[in-house]
Formats: sequence, structure tokens, C-alpha cells
Amino acid sequence: MAKKELSIEQKIKYVQDTLFVISGKWKLPIMMAINSGNNRFRDIQRAVPNITTRVLSKELKDLEENRLVVRTVYDSLPVTVSYTVTPYCKSLKPMVDEMIKWGENHRAELKKTKPT
Repeated sequence: MAKKELSIEQKIKYVQDTLFVISGKWKLPIMMAINSGNNRFRDIQRAVPNITTRVLSKELKDLEENRLVVRTVYDSLPVTVSYTVTPYCKSLKPMVDEMIKWGENHRAELKKTKPT
């Protein structure tokens, strides 16, 4: 049985849901930093240029609430905290890869059309 085609209203709703979860200046760069091996707070902060401690903390909490990042606290002295992306977060990879390609092409397109 074929899957029923979504209405434009449903499609818009799902796009808005996606944008709500991953939109903003910082969420995707944070997820990319964690996915590339920066698991501790300071490492993530160093990997994402110009992000403040306060913003990083807030964004990590949002990502955790949306099940894209897992925060693990280790019982050590001093206490160690690490962040990892979830398998659910990894499902965004094809979309992020396409966004990277599009961004690269867009920059090239803008360079071609800029008057000298």
C-alpha cells in the first residue's frame, strides 16, 4: 500500500517542527562539534567560534530536551561531564551534508555574480 501524500499544511508543519528544534545560530554547529569528537563543555566551546558560555549551556540543554544530545556526568574528582550526540541526532547527517554542499555552492554562486 502506497504512503498517502502529505498536504502542504502538513509539510509546512513538519518543516516548522524541524526548524524549531535545530534553528538558530548555534545548534547545528554545536552538534557538529560534538559529533567530531569535542565531548567536553570547554572543547565544544573552543570548537564553535564566538559562542559564549551562557549560550552554549542553554543550547546544550535545549538539545538534550529534544533528545539530540546526551549529557553524562562521571563521578570523579573533579566531576567530569561529557556530551554525545544520539543516534536520533545522527539521522540529521544527510540533511546537514546537503546544507554544507548548498552553502558551498551558494558562496561560489555569489562570487560569480559579484560585480568587480
